[in-house]
Parts: sequence; structure tokens; C-alpha cells
Amino acid sequence: MRIFNYSKIKEQTWDSEILGYIAAIYREVGKQEQYLKQRPEELEKLVEIAKIQSTEASNAIEGIVTTNTRIKQLVKEKTTPKNRDEQEIAGYRDVLNVIHDNFDVIPISKNYILQLHKIMYSHMNNPLAGQTKNLQNYISATYPEGHTEILFTPLSPFETPEALDKICEEYNRVIGNFEVEPLIAIPIFIHDFLCIHPFNDGNGRMSRLLTTLLLYRNGFYVGKYISLEAKIANAKDLYYDALARSQDRWHEGCENAVPFIKYLLSTFLAAYKDFEDRFSIVETKLPAVEMVRKATQNKIGKFTKQDIRELCPSLSISSIEGSLRKLVKEGDLKREGSGKATYYIRLR
Repeated sequence: MRIFNYSKIKEQTWDSEILGYIAAIYREVGKQEQYLKQRPEELEKLVEIAKIQSTEASNAIEGIVTTNTRIKQLVKEKTTPKNRDEQEIAGYRDVLNVIHDNFDVIPISKNYILQLHKIMYSHMNNPLAGQTKNLQNYISATYPEGHTEILFTPLSPFETPEALDKICEEYNRVIGNFEVEPLIAIPIFIHDFLCIHPFNDGNGRMSRLLTTLLLYRNGFYVGKYISLEAKIANAKDLYYDALARSQDRWHEGCENAVPFIKYLLSTFLAAYKDFEDRFSIVETKLPAVEMVRKATQNKIGKFTKQDIRELCPSLSISSIEGSLRKLVKEGDLKREGSGKATYYIRLR
């Protein structure tokens, strides 16, 4: 049985890159607190947009998709699910709402994690919803030529309940006693959760929901305004690579979690930077073309329509396209490529 002892974390020496990430994130936390006091009504718009993007992106990573129109309707609870994918999307929405509204009273415990998992499957008939796995699962990769390779074997079903209990106990102890920096403890908890892989299905989505919950409980609210799930989806190859490198020798307790810690910390910091950029765009009400113009001024080198959409999530894609055409015509931007390969370069 794998042994968990989070007190050992404080004995480790962290390199300058990790320490730099942590210092930068705390600086951004301070900035965000000031922004929230300035324009709370404008930032509420970002909350709903982030919920849509988080629900869409986290499910899309697992191949669970629907149309843009349907995802918005489902997240806003203006429609009911039509199929299995939409049932799973609605379940993710429900858990995300529970976390947004109640994070401060949701303990980090096996029983509460099981309850969140049950909510995630509340729109479908899944007899194992809210229960740990009853079959051995594997983390594998399927290659273009067709063969599948097992990359990692998680804990057995028999070991899983005790391990899930233990990581919650260890996390709560070191956080409650202020033994370990939360920005180190959170990635390690999530990494252990993914290595345990406690459910037959839904482990990846649950790990992302738990990341948001742990961040909120420690005062890091960036995921409320910027979708962390979308950040992960946009760089999922890096996510899987960091996870795979950190899983080596995990069963013996000799793993090196640094690649996964750095990946998550860089994702958190990028989200905070995005928040700062988006705040500068929404802090004053501007016409669509001026919002897009302001967004392009944050870009150096080549950028795409999608890059601008991420900075201006309140605008429709047609408004962004129209604004980009106007800026090209006015000589602010240069358009290159065609179709999906289209990109823009700022000229002034």
C-alpha cells in the first residue's frame, strides 16, 4: 500500500522556478483584490462566461461535446439535456455551481468528494455514481497506428477508499497546521488523486473541479473569472506530459512531482495574467471594435481570432470577426493565411 506523508513536503528544497511562480501568483492575488473593489458589477459578467468555458473545456478534454448554443443554454439552465453527452455536461455544471456557491463549507474529505461525484452523474443512470471504482483502471495512450500502451496503473479498487481518505487527511493536516504552502500542497493532492484514479469514470473532470475547490478554499479565486479548464484544454499535451513524468515510481513513494507542480502553477499564473488583461478591457464600456482594438494591443507577434475571443469573451464571434475586418481595413492589423490557418499581426 502506498504511504502518504505530506509533512515530508516541507523538507524538500524547491527550485527558483517554483518559488518564482509562487511569488508571482501572490502578487497577482493582491492586484485582483484591488480590481474586485473597483468594478464588481463588470466582473460578474466574467463569472458567467468562465462557467460556460470551464464546463465546455473540461468535458471536451474527455471527448464530451455539444454545440456552442447548447452549452450556453445548459450552463444557464435554460434547457434540459438531450443525450448522454449533455447529461454529463449538465452534471459538471451542477458541481461547479455547488463549488462556486458553497466552497467555504465543503470539507476536503472522501465522503464529500464522493458526493460531488454523485452530483456529476445526477442526470444519468449510473449505478457507480458516488462510489469508488469496482474494477482496476489504467491510464493508457492510443497511438495513430492503432496500438494502445498502458502508461500507468493506478491503485487497485481494494486500496482506493483508504488512499482517498488518507490524502484528504494529510492535506487537511498540513494546511490546517500551516506546515506546507498551499500552492505546493494543492498540486501534490491533485497529483495523488489522479494516481489513485478513484472512480471508474470521471477522474479527470473531478480532478479539475477539486483543483478549483482547493484554490477557492485557500483564497485563490482566479478560476471564478478565468476558466482554468480552458487553459488546460488549450495545452492538454503539456498537461498529460507533466502528469506522466510525475507518475514514475509513484507506487514506491519515490516520484518527482515537480513537473506537475510547475505545470499547474504556470497555469494558475497564466490565468491571473489573463484576468488582468480582461479587466483592462471590461473596466470601461466600449463598442465592440474598441474592445477588440484594446485586446489586440496586448498581443505581440502572430495571434488568431480565438486569442481575441479569449480576451473578449462577452463578444459574439461575429462581432469579433467584424471588428477584426475593420481593424485590417483601417491599417491597424495585417491578416495572413486563410481558413483555420488565418492569423493577424499588429501593425501599430
